Amino acid sequence: MGRAGLTAERVTLAGAKLADEVGLEHVTMSAVARRLGVKDASLYAHVRSLEDLRGRIALLAADEKTIRIADAIAGRAGKDALVAYANAYRSYAHEHPGRYTATQVPMRIDPELAAAAPGPRRAVELTYGMLRAYKLDEPDLTDAVRLVRATLHGFVSLEAAGGFAHARPVEESWTSCLEALHASLRHWPSRREGDPS
Repeated sequence: MGRAGLTAERVTLAGAKLADEVGLEHVTMSAVARRLGVKDASLYAHVRSLEDLRGRIALLAADEKTIRIADAIAGRAGKDALVAYANAYRSYAHEHPGRYTATQVPMRIDPELAAAAPGPRRAVELTYGMLRAYKLDEPDLTDAVRLVRATLHGFVSLEAAGGFAHARPVEESWTSCLEALHASLRHWPSRREGDPS
């Protein structure tokens, strides 16, 4: 394959596929060039640097993950929405481990690209929207968003690293975690302030 048809989108997708196969940390411009059948220098007409490529992978992944979550929670509310959201989040992390990592590590992303990408902004809106059924006000709502993110990211990261070696099936622990998360959201601590019981 020559340079014909090479675009920033094709380079980004090739990098994203490679990240899923070998890990984001092992994605290099040379490896992506080999995958596309071009010389390294050809890539620089479409992406400025490895950092730029990884930023583009992060934005692609954020868009994909957000679309999956939005489809999963459409028409749902409360616990049903929470479970659908969590399952979509986890399945994306399982299927696209390199892309998922790109959405979780700090990196500098071109401000123009970031402004044009709906994924990160939509992800925040979806999370806040999903939690509306729990009737939390600020600052509790933001704290709840952080709790959801920490719980889901913590679970899928430990799972990916082989951190759940206990005999208990991981699926049962996942279900229990979501039940506990739902209970925490329903009985948020600030609601009990001043409650003599």
